[in-house]
Amino acid sequence: MRSSMNGPAFQPGAVASYLGTDCAIGVMAKSPRAGYSKTRLCPPLKPDQAAQLSAAFLRDTTEAMRAAATSAPIVGYAAYAPTGTEAALTAHLAPDTLMILADGSAPAPTGVVGFGRCLLHAIQVLFTRGHAAACVLSSDTPTLPASVLVTAAVLLLAGDERRVVIGGCDDGGYYFLGMRQPHSGLFADIAWSTETVAAATRNRAAALGLDLVELPSWYDIDDAASLDRLMRETSEGNVAPWTRHAIDTLGLSKPARAIRSAWTG
Repeated sequence: MRSSMNGPAFQPGAVASYLGTDCAIGVMAKSPRAGYSKTRLCPPLKPDQAAQLSAAFLRDTTEAMRAAATSAPIVGYAAYAPTGTEAALTAHLAPDTLMILADGSAPAPTGVVGFGRCLLHAIQVLFTRGHAAACVLSSDTPTLPASVLVTAAVLLLAGDERRVVIGGCDDGGYYFLGMRQPHSGLFADIAWSTETVAAATRNRAAALGLDLVELPSWYDIDDAASLDRLMRETSEGNVAPWTRHAIDTLGLSKPARAIRSAWTG
């Protein structure tokens, strides 16, 4: 069963009706390091530039969670890996962001492998902390509005244990997945890092008889084309201000092709 986000909408004052419950959102986070962060952007970027952008993405994403928490009962986390990197990561997070380890080391059912183990690990830990809903969020969507997270939380808290909310990416992945129970089947036998991830997850939700609700499609930044789009969209207004500052500081305010030419030429 699939719904759209045209269902329950958040209204001012609606948080009162959800007192006693809350929605945990964990952004999947790694401490930014040159040569390890956003490597698919190298080229056109140099490794240190990619790492600095990754840090800015984390700050904008966690700031969006923090802003959303003023309008809905949301608790923001950084679901990090590997262990031992907490101190290095903290500097790149919005104030009051909590932290949980999500390195995939927790037991997982057969078929849950690779990044799926990390996602399920995060979901399981968030539920053990007593939250009514648990979600995972990409760190590669710094322009995602806080209002989308508010909508996701309200939709989840308005549903029963079968409610699942997904936000698909333009490239076939997803940037958001939330649920009212830890449905491990949503992470089993998925070909991670492919254009089939969101479709396979939707099919799995249908097979499990879950009530799937769709958020607006968004884009993540993992290639030159999406980097160009990011630079255009952050050039006006107050969209992803930490990312915009990093772009300006690094001198990246020109098309990715020109950045690559300047590096290789």
